[in-house]
Amino acid sequence: MVQVPYEVFVGLRYLRARRRHRTISLNTFVSVSGITLGVAALIGTLGIMTGFKEDLQAKILGTTAHIMVHDRTREQLEQYESLVSRVEAVPRVLAATPFVYRQVLLTSRSAVQGIVLRGIDPRREVRVTELAKNIKAGRLADLETSSSGPGQGNATDQTGGGATGSESRPVRPGIILGKELSMRLGAFVGDSVNVVSPVGSASSLQAIAMTPKIRTFQVVAVFESGMYEYDASLAYIGLGEAQKFFNMGDTVSGIEVKVDDIFMAGEIARSIEHAVGFPYWARDWMQLNRNLFSALKLEKVMMFLLLVLITIVASFNIVSTLTMIVTEKQREIAILKAMGATRKAIMRIFMLNGLIIGLTGTVIGIPLGYSFLALIENYWTFDQTVYYISKIPVHVQAVDVTLVAFSAILISFAATLYPSWQAAKLDPAAALRYE
Repeated sequence: MVQVPYEVFVGLRYLRARRRHRTISLNTFVSVSGITLGVAALIGTLGIMTGFKEDLQAKILGTTAHIMVHDRTREQLEQYESLVSRVEAVPRVLAATPFVYRQVLLTSRSAVQGIVLRGIDPRREVRVTELAKNIKAGRLADLETSSSGPGQGNATDQTGGGATGSESRPVRPGIILGKELSMRLGAFVGDSVNVVSPVGSASSLQAIAMTPKIRTFQVVAVFESGMYEYDASLAYIGLGEAQKFFNMGDTVSGIEVKVDDIFMAGEIARSIEHAVGFPYWARDWMQLNRNLFSALKLEKVMMFLLLVLITIVASFNIVSTLTMIVTEKQREIAILKAMGATRKAIMRIFMLNGLIIGLTGTVIGIPLGYSFLALIENYWTFDQTVYYISKIPVHVQAVDVTLVAFSAILISFAATLYPSWQAAKLDPAAALRYE
């Protein structure tokens, strides 16, 4: 049979004060409550912040690729099909597709908006991003089927004018708009919009130099990524149409890449650079959004440090509780030392008291934090037209729970050091002199 050290029994007994010292029991309850609330608040806050970070990460990766490959020396990539094949041959790369990236003006009958226009191959885009899943009206496949061939007259450039063209013309090339962009322009599936490029065709008057280039497109789909910046300033057209419109010939802006592990994207990007060589360079999604995710990480760390103050305040209650116990139990401590108890044994008694308070608060606080998050996730809803989310995203990581529990227990233990040292140095003769 395993014998429990006497320090455990004495420590547990000291936490239960006698009737004339009920203040000690009250302080013990307050200390446990403080640790409980601190642990619950930390778990709740970290769970919500982690959930928001992962939700934001999912929305970004639903619209953009895991890795982008560009040319260091020029804005356009030549012989991009062979480059795509070499990139797809790199281990852990799932798919790759070329794209065109330009800034343009988009005009409708009622509004004008500056946007980012991306030219994509619809058949290969579905293997790299989640654009097809984000389509809320129309179909991604219509972007290709509505595109006109090189010989059709529906893609005729208009310079200096801005007329939309008549409905009797052949089917216009397709364009996909973000939900917010569609609402701002008042252009929905089936409507026409004009794409205006600041760099157009050479003018006959050399003094005027370049005139804007305008082309009419038909809205074939509307997507919603959940990211306001993307939904309000991003549009897609076919890759071939983009190359013709921007006079790029058989070149593209870069290569989009999808990998099997988003958290290994940085290492895979280095492997791609090694495989394709100079002058190509690859940037992963964390590099492209470094400022955003660095800010989120810093905010999470600062919130953790601020909420740890709740646990630190509770630790002062532990100090006061143990100090009161030491004052009340001076006679018992002196008797224990007279019977042979060492200073270390006396310190262990009071350290155990503090650890019991910390462990109790932690054990109660962890499920309380989980319960709080469950209520937030299941019963707190939002109007998506205002907040873009229907409920608060929540995800509790085991490492966060471990860190919170360890911090609470460590702070509780640190709070026992001074009272334990005071009890250990008590002189038995002085304490029993007037007994």
